Amino acid sequence: MEARTARVSRDTAETRITVQLNLDGTGQSRLQTGIGFFDHMLDQIARHGLIDLDVQCEGDLHIDGHHTVEDVGICIGQAVRQAVGDKKGITRYGHSYVPLDEALSRVVVDFSGRPGLVMDAPFTAGMIGQLDTQLIHEFFQGFVNHALVSLHVDNLKGVNAHHQAETIFKAFGRALRMALTPDARSAGQIPSTKGSL
Repeated sequence: MEARTARVSRDTAETRITVQLNLDGTGQSRLQTGIGFFDHMLDQIARHGLIDLDVQCEGDLHIDGHHTVEDVGICIGQAVRQAVGDKKGITRYGHSYVPLDEALSRVVVDFSGRPGLVMDAPFTAGMIGQLDTQLIHEFFQGFVNHALVSLHVDNLKGVNAHHQAETIFKAFGRALRMALTPDARSAGQIPSTKGSL
């Protein structure tokens, strides 16, 4: 199987970002977004998705974290789309439930070629460290718009906002890992009755 790697750069008046990833990695990460808790969440994607992920971002954090978080989501989405290629032989669908103490989240992903996000996450706090919890939705919206996936994110239980967020990102990593795992029984085939995704 060819290496499933990608490198994406984005340079605007709001952010300067470089993302490099390997979908068949070991979960190594090098992360610098300027928002510590966001880096912690990206690390969950890498470790639980077994994706080697390098994200370097300089954003307009003197305003707030919005552009940084959204644009990193865009770049990771573009990189995943580039790395996955024509999708021949992938499992396509992935899902995961992840608990952390009192919190429980479910994430389901479909590499459908159609962007769509449904997210229900009633965070119990507006901020976790320096991350505005509203921006978690913006991250996933940026990702799905550019990875061209359907994504359902549900925080089913949770009292501690840190736990709520961490279960979401861990479940997201695990769901990606399942969806992107090659299926030996469909090697060389597009996993769709349409013949394309």
